[in-house]
Amino acid sequence: MSSVTEKATIHLRLHRRVTHHAELPVRLGDVASLFAPPELEDQLKQSIVRRCSPEDGNILMVDMLDVLQVIASIAPQAAVEVYGEPQSIVELKVQKSKPNFVLVAFVLLLLFLGSGLAIMNFHADVSMPDVQRKIYQLLTGDEEDHPLLLQIPYSFGLAAGMMIFFNRLFKKRFNEEPTPLELEMYLYEQNMNQYIVTEQYRKRRGSKGV
Repeated sequence: MSSVTEKATIHLRLHRRVTHHAELPVRLGDVASLFAPPELEDQLKQSIVRRCSPEDGNILMVDMLDVLQVIASIAPQAAVEVYGEPQSIVELKVQKSKPNFVLVAFVLLLLFLGSGLAIMNFHADVSMPDVQRKIYQLLTGDEEDHPLLLQIPYSFGLAAGMMIFFNRLFKKRFNEEPTPLELEMYLYEQNMNQYIVTEQYRKRRGSKGV
């Protein structure tokens, strides 16, 4: 075993963000993908890199230095090749509780009414009914208070445009291209992760009295 350990090369990549149960210790296999000799790989994956405590809140960070210390205690002579992120953000989850269907239905109703009011207020601001009546008069030569010939196709077109924008019909995606909303959410997640890493380093420095 010792001769294998001395010659071993461990390839390691930390996951950017993972979800973990707060009651369990964080093991190396939970936060990283690694490739090593079989007799060493299982031991490394089961090794504990952090133990959760109430002071951690719902998020903790596993730094690459923490991982290297664990590897050095198991295989001190092994070479380690590191790829990807220098830290992994661990989101701690407590035991899942059953969703409150009344609360979910209430939130969905609020979202439906809010989005509907937003669309109607937008149309009122830009005088959409007047524009449609004017277009109808230009096309047909007749005046009509409710030009359904334009309003009905416009309503269907508005719904189709929303589905194309979100690239989704219920759970079905039209293609693999990200939507503008998904790109904004990705940028938001990137900024959030960077903020969490900065705060975690600040807490570590504070706990050491630096």
